Amino acid sequence: MSSAPRLVHVIDDDDAVRASLTFLLETAGLSCQAWDSAITFLDDAGRPPGDCIVTDVRMPGMTGLQLVAELKSRGVGTPVIVITGHGDVPMAVEALKRGVSDFLEKPFDDEALLEAIGEAVRKASHPDPSEGENIFSTMLASLSPRETEVLQGVVDGKANKVIARDLGISPRTVEVYRANVMTKTGAKSLSELVRMSILAGF
Repeated sequence: MSSAPRLVHVIDDDDAVRASLTFLLETAGLSCQAWDSAITFLDDAGRPPGDCIVTDVRMPGMTGLQLVAELKSRGVGTPVIVITGHGDVPMAVEALKRGVSDFLEKPFDDEALLEAIGEAVRKASHPDPSEGENIFSTMLASLSPRETEVLQGVVDGKANKVIARDLGISPRTVEVYRANVMTKTGAKSLSELVRMSILAGF
């Protein structure tokens, strides 16, 4: 990151989470503004636009998905990172399709969030539209038919048990195939795998 502090907006209705994330980001040398709801964030017209937005996906009043849609309608191009609980992964996949930079599934480690913010800011500053396509063409060639089916289920936002039912296999087997796909593609996280696929129009 540059020597000038990046400004990150944190939006979460949980006081403890906001305090924890604010402490983490400021300790890492970032500037941080915290908001208790997406509505409060949107209503404050006087705030600086910021370099990145970190938001919970499930909040009262306005969800993270609705926030992303509203920012898009306002022409706000600030990269957004969505934080999701385990059961909200399909919602986070939908958020990726709507243009968020990344999603992190709880619990995540501090370094993962800092890396995601750095990567989101870098990509916003230096977009490379061919990046996903180049990676994906190599990725597809290495996958077996069953791995491709599992990947399609993941990109469709389906939970492991739903993919398992669709394919007539066990959820544990789906996990094995998904792990194989991540190994072959070099994806370090589920969000990276999904984003890579979506960028290439899978």
